[in-house]
Amino acid sequence: MIRNKFTKIVATVSDHRCDVDFIKSLYENGLNVVRMNSAHLQREGFQRIIDNVRAVSDRIGILMDTKGPEVRTTANEGGVNFEFVAGDKVEIKGMPDELSTKECICLSYPGIADDVKPGMHMLMDDGELDFLVDAVEDGVLKCTAQNNGELGSRKSVNIPGASIKLPSLTQRDITNIGYAIEMGVDFIAHSFVRSKQDVLDIQAILDAHNSPIKIIAKIENQEGVDNIDEILEVAYGVMVARGDLGIEIPAERIPLIQRILIQKCINCHKPVIVATQMLHTMISNPRPTRAEVSDIANAVIQRTDALMLSGETAYGKYPVEAISTMTRIISETEQTLRENPAMFAGAGATLFCRTETDTTSFLAHGAVDSQYALGTRAIVTDSYTGRTARYLAAFRGISPTLALCYHEHVTRLLALSYGVYPLYQKKDATSREYLYNGLRHLIELGLITPDDKIAYMGGGFGEGKGTTFLEVNRVGDVMENYAVYDLPNLEKPE
Repeated sequence: MIRNKFTKIVATVSDHRCDVDFIKSLYENGLNVVRMNSAHLQREGFQRIIDNVRAVSDRIGILMDTKGPEVRTTANEGGVNFEFVAGDKVEIKGMPDELSTKECICLSYPGIADDVKPGMHMLMDDGELDFLVDAVEDGVLKCTAQNNGELGSRKSVNIPGASIKLPSLTQRDITNIGYAIEMGVDFIAHSFVRSKQDVLDIQAILDAHNSPIKIIAKIENQEGVDNIDEILEVAYGVMVARGDLGIEIPAERIPLIQRILIQKCINCHKPVIVATQMLHTMISNPRPTRAEVSDIANAVIQRTDALMLSGETAYGKYPVEAISTMTRIISETEQTLRENPAMFAGAGATLFCRTETDTTSFLAHGAVDSQYALGTRAIVTDSYTGRTARYLAAFRGISPTLALCYHEHVTRLLALSYGVYPLYQKKDATSREYLYNGLRHLIELGLITPDDKIAYMGGGFGEGKGTTFLEVNRVGDVMENYAVYDLPNLEKPE
């Protein structure tokens, strides 16, 4: 069902709460993509979630996270939490097979002493505890606690400024990628991406299995920010993962980094997701804070493709309310943007300018610009790979794009793209029939009328040959003259 919002919603779902009725409630309130956190799932859990999502709709995208090159503390001796007071001295070692004690915290990464220098900070448990590295002696970090706090077992470790030499994929990641390929997942979100090689490591596995899964690079550290241009060369899209990013980088820098990353993704025609604590209060409360509402609206104004919910829907008390709240905020903000396009785009011009000479980009720019110059109410395009629809999304128009997809998995890939509403139609129709069916669908949904103008983008040479033409027509004229209406490609797709 097409919804009155252009910005998509990704929601994390747990295998402990993923029944069909629950997924259906999330979908009916605005869900577009389901995220599965591989850190908390086994094979059976993945399968349960996927089966139930597919039972609700074949248009919901499914995204699986990897753990990536993360560092954690080991289990605590005795299973108890350790209390620290500012000024406490502690040793930290890379000993993944040893238990941690209050005097010696062991980490999952054996080479930690080679990558850390005196003066660096070891932030544990999402930054709750801060240890200053005073010295590195014989593979041991001599540290001082900088604040009071409590440390449990297997907690996260962040080291701002350090370049960690861990491999990009753990054995568990490799196993889970195998599950993703087998079960037909649509996206893999790779954690802690530092360079394009981290993305290529996963792509090599996907290529070896001829898998169409697309890779979303999670930007969670300074290295990822610094190398974003090369990462965008090889990734399908990007997630601005503000949780670990806000620990690795001073918090006051995150809003600007978010804006820069969104802009870069748009310029590269790549989907971008903003994640972490969007509605964190709603894990335990039925209403968001004003700051959370502003945070969501700001990301929409910056024109992100998608927003993500984590604990709010995975284990929170108000999952459906969180989805519906986010949908209302998105819709209200987008409505204001549509009513005041000159504030953001300039009269008669698309928001983001075309910078390359690629034919698809040129035609997509013209199609979106027709919304401002000619008042077109929708763009329709048929799609084999989703490329043209993604280009249209990148110009962030004020009217919806209906992508008529020849392949079911493409409809799910486009579930992440701004303002794109994918519709699967079997490969047994001509281009004329695709367009006619698409227009009828838009009319039934009340998004256009026969008196409206639409822009239609298509290709004249069949599958894989690219987009070659743009037409602007009155809807009623196309519908009334269906039998004689002519398009360059009228035969059945090969």
